[in-house]
Amino acid sequence: MARTDRAPAEPALRDRDTSLSSSADADETRTATFGMGCFWGPDARFGALEGVVRTRVGYAGGTEPDPSYYALGDHTEVVQVEYDPDELSYDDLLDVFWANHGWSSPAPKRQYRSVVLAHNDEQFETARRRREALEERTGRSAATEIEPLEDLTLAEDYHQKYELRSTPVVGDELEELYGDAFVDSTVVARLNGFVAGHGEADRRETLLAELALEPTVISELRRRF
Repeated sequence: MARTDRAPAEPALRDRDTSLSSSADADETRTATFGMGCFWGPDARFGALEGVVRTRVGYAGGTEPDPSYYALGDHTEVVQVEYDPDELSYDDLLDVFWANHGWSSPAPKRQYRSVVLAHNDEQFETARRRREALEERTGRSAATEIEPLEDLTLAEDYHQKYELRSTPVVGDELEELYGDAFVDSTVVARLNGFVAGHGEADRRETLLAELALEPTVISELRRRF
């Protein structure tokens, strides 16, 4: 799946000609969708990756119409990752997927199951091949299901970029600054990952230097980093 629209404005940046511009302004991106337990953690982990343009969390993989957090039906919590294929491959994302959740144990609820929701036949076959190789290498059966993505319903606002929203001062400041572009911002995705402890220290400091935010906000980010 490709998008040809430009990335949303990044008002938190001092200058659009920054280290994020290459990913954020990609003319063509691709999208991947994964279920790997509660979606807060994967949202942060993928958001910290260089080459990821934006992340969203939502509900998918079920049949009930209009799922919500308190009426999920047979849907699963998922993270959707939009990425620049010049910087990241689908195989790279699958590496992160399998390394960061319990893929060999059935989930206690369908809500938290391990699942790859493929956007096309190529993703489906790649995920299937990688699952077989993982099982052969480890000698364990994978509980991970592989299915075509039919639809995704975005989760409620309070679930989007949860780690950043939970950071005092910072979340409120950025929500006010970005407005409707908050969820789709590359900067917000990175910061959500960084405050959760992901990403290298030098990349965190580089981003901090690019942010045109109040000193109190920078100070709180540095405390969390």
